[in-house]
This record gives sequence, structure tokens and C-alpha cells, in this order.
Amino acid sequence: MSKLPAPLNRLPFPVIGSPLFIISNPKLVIAQCIAGVVGSMPALNARPAEQLEAWLIEITEALSSYNKANPAQPPAPFAINQIVHKSNDRLEHDMAMCVKYKVPIIITSLGAREDINAAAHSYGGVVLHDVINNKHAHKAIEKGADGLIAVAAGAGGHAGVKSPFALIQEIRQWFDGPLVLSGAISTGEAVLAAQAMGADFAYIGSAFIATEEARAAEAYKQAIVDSNSDDIVYSNLFTGIHGNYLAPSIRNAGMDPDHLPESDPSKMDFGGDKSKAWKDIWGCGQGIGAVNKIQSTADYVAQLKREYHAARERLLAKSYV
Repeated sequence: MSKLPAPLNRLPFPVIGSPLFIISNPKLVIAQCIAGVVGSMPALNARPAEQLEAWLIEITEALSSYNKANPAQPPAPFAINQIVHKSNDRLEHDMAMCVKYKVPIIITSLGAREDINAAAHSYGGVVLHDVINNKHAHKAIEKGADGLIAVAAGAGGHAGVKSPFALIQEIRQWFDGPLVLSGAISTGEAVLAAQAMGADFAYIGSAFIATEEARAAEAYKQAIVDSNSDDIVYSNLFTGIHGNYLAPSIRNAGMDPDHLPESDPSKMDFGGDKSKAWKDIWGCGQGIGAVNKIQSTADYVAQLKREYHAARERLLAKSYV
């Protein structure tokens, strides 16, 4: 395990809720943190841009109040995801808000920039950067990121194609800092497996979509409950970057999920309030086969903890030479 910087060294449970485009909101983030896992959301979910400050005030005040009322069980810290891509015309504004409210953890995606890392470090924030291969991991650390999120095959949204075994192994050969594993993780057993491979934390996204607090259509939540890994399609059509999506939502949009055209990566657009998201195309990872009901965030995290501790006990009970 790594030597972890604050606030990552005080997490009640080794899980970070991944930022869910459109879906994550203050209600979900607060519920995740109170349940003991890092709650996160993309800055771009706040639309218009001015809403981000109101959301940061809501989150920080709610967590501060909970902390004062429950000093023996403080909430986990929260994170804001910044899309570091040239088409994101809100990045400067959104990062200024994160600095103003001293967001504990910044998650950067689609580009590593030294100035963004320096801005977070100016108030003691920690930066975790999404990577899909070892080459990108080296670049992120060279530019000042504190830790890495290894996005392996099977992850929801923008996902890589590397096996988690290969990706974690290659990164751990040279990097001993904070390492998070993403890719089809939705159970406590999988959280423990991520740690066994060498990750410090598991990154869970799709399973949180099927929670009561998530800002997702009920049909989206139910589709996650009803689907499994056979229903996941890997395509770059919708954003210019390959990602995993629910096949039923693609059919509902009038397209054949088995015969999707390729997109031109140069046309990627994350232009803040100007961007036109595929709101009816539902991102999702391969781990949803374990999600069998819609429940509260608190109940889901409690389930993860039970599964995690039960898995540890099973392993300890086995005898290996």
C-alpha cells in the first residue's frame, strides 16, 4: 500500500465514487461522503457555470454540519472532476471555484496540466488523474499529479482496454503513490481484489447510478438493475473517445448498438454550457450484473462493507502454503 497524503489517509472505507456525467449532484455526493466513501461530481454537471459555486457551498456546509454533529464518525472528503480538454471553455472558472472552496480532491481527465495541479496544491488539495495506460500514467506524474486512477477494461464511460492486472502491475513497478482502480467494480469482494492487486482504492460509478440520490431517470436506474455485461457496448461515437454504454439506450435512440459508426476523435467537444450531450445514451460499466435493486446510497455502501469484510474473513479462513 502507498503512503497516502491527507485527506486520502483518513478514508473510512477504500472506495471513491466516480464522477458521473449529468447524474452526480450535491445530494449524491453528500450521501456518499456521509456513508464513508469519497463522493464526487464533474464540475460540468453544474449548468450554468454559476451554479457550481452554489453546489460547492451546499456540499461544504452539509459536510461541515455533519462533521460537527458526528465527530467520532466524520464524513469522507469530496472530489470535483475537471475535464482538462481544450474545448472545455469553463475550466478556468470552475478551477477558480475549487480553489475558493478548497475542494479536497481534484480528479482530472482528458489531459494533464501543471497549472491545474499547482492550483490544487496551493491550498493543500490532492490531484488524482485518470489514465488508461502506463504511458499516460508517467506523463501525469511528471506534470505534478499526486495520484492515478487506472481506468481498466470494463469501466463505465470513457474506459480503456487494458486488463486491470496488467495496468496495476505496470504502474506499481515505478509508482508508489496513491493508486485507484476503475473497471467493473460494484461489490465488496471486488474492492478487496483491487487492494490485493496493489491499488489503494476502488473506483465505483455505475452501481451508484442505481441509487435513490442519483440524478438519473428511473428508466436508466431500472436498466442497470435489469442488465448485465452482455448489454454493454464499447464505442467512440458519442464523445469521440471510446467508452462503455448501455445497449438498450442506444436502441431507444434509433441506432443499432451492434453496428455503430466510428467517430472522429478530433471533433471531441467538452465546451462547458455549449456542449450538446447525448442525454439519452446511458454510460455504464460491465460490473452491473451484481446490481439487483435500486436502493439508497447509505444502504449500498453498507452492503459493500458487509461484502468486503465477509470476503476478507473467507480468505483468512483458507490455508495456503
